[in-house]
Amino acid sequence: MSDAARAWAHRLGEVGLWIHDLERLTASAARDYARAVESLGFAAIWLPESLGSKEIFAHVSLVLAATDKLIVATGIANIWARDPVAMANGARTLVDAYPDRFLLGLGVSHAPIVKTRGQTYTKPLEHMKRYLDAMDAAPYTGPKVEVPRVLAALGPQMLRLSAERALGAHPYFVPVEHTTLARKELGDGPLLAVEQAAVLNTDPAMARQVARRHMKRYLDLDNYTNNLRRIGWSDADIAQNGSDALVDAIVAWGGADAIQARVREHRRRGADHVCLQVLRADPAASPTRDLETLAKTFRL
Repeated sequence: MSDAARAWAHRLGEVGLWIHDLERLTASAARDYARAVESLGFAAIWLPESLGSKEIFAHVSLVLAATDKLIVATGIANIWARDPVAMANGARTLVDAYPDRFLLGLGVSHAPIVKTRGQTYTKPLEHMKRYLDAMDAAPYTGPKVEVPRVLAALGPQMLRLSAERALGAHPYFVPVEHTTLARKELGDGPLLAVEQAAVLNTDPAMARQVARRHMKRYLDLDNYTNNLRRIGWSDADIAQNGSDALVDAIVAWGGADAIQARVREHRRRGADHVCLQVLRADPAASPTRDLETLAKTFRL
C-alpha cells in the first residue's frame, strides 16, 4: 500500500485547498468556482460532509464532472451518514468514472452530530474497524476497482489504523507539532495530508478575530479538544475560543509568505500534502481573490 500512498502524495502535491464555500453555492456557481480553482493550478480540493452539507458523493461528482484534472477528496465522508456497502459502492463508482481523481476520506465524526442523526456514538475506533471490514466485503457488480482512502485521524490508535487499513491519514484542526507525532505513528510510507486553516491578513487583531470565529465550533467538540490536551495544550488555552498562542498555532495568518512558511513547516515535520482552508474576514468577499494570491506565492 505504500507504493499507492507515494503515488497519491505525488498527485496531490505540496498544497491543495480545503473548501467550505462550495456547500453554500448553487450547482452552477460551484462548477464555476471549481473551474477557477483548477485554472489557478491547485491540484486538489477537499470537500467536507457535515450536518446540513450537500450529500458528499453527489457533490464530488458535480465537481469532478465540471473539471478536467482536479483531484477531489472528501474531508471527510461521515461513516454514520451511509452504510458501508453504500459508501464502498459510491466510491467505486467515482473511481471508475474518474481514475486517479477521487480520494475517499472517511471519518467517525463527532458525538453531537451523530446524536442529531438519531444514532449512538460509541467506541469510534472499533466502529471504524468494523465499518472498514464491511466496506471491503461489500458486493459490487460493477468493474473491479480499488478505492484509495484515507482516515480522519488524530489520536495514535486511529493514526495506526489509517496506516494499516488505508493509504494514510487526514488530520484536521491541528498545530504543526501534531504533524511530527502523526508521522511517527504512521511511519515513512503512508500518506499524511494535513488541513491548515489560514487568514491572509497582517493585522493581528483582525486575523485572530477571524480565526476565533472559525475555531469556536471546533473547540466545543471533544475529539479536537482532547487531541489538543494530549499534545500539551492546557484548559486555559482552550477556554474562551482559544488563547492567542493556540489561535496562532491552529490558524496561520499574515501575508502569503507566512502562510507558505506554515505549509513548509508541516512538510518539514513529515506532511506530504497540506490542504489550506482559507478564511476570509468578509465572508461576502470574492472567494477566489486570496486563492489567486496564494497560487502566485506557491508558483502553481
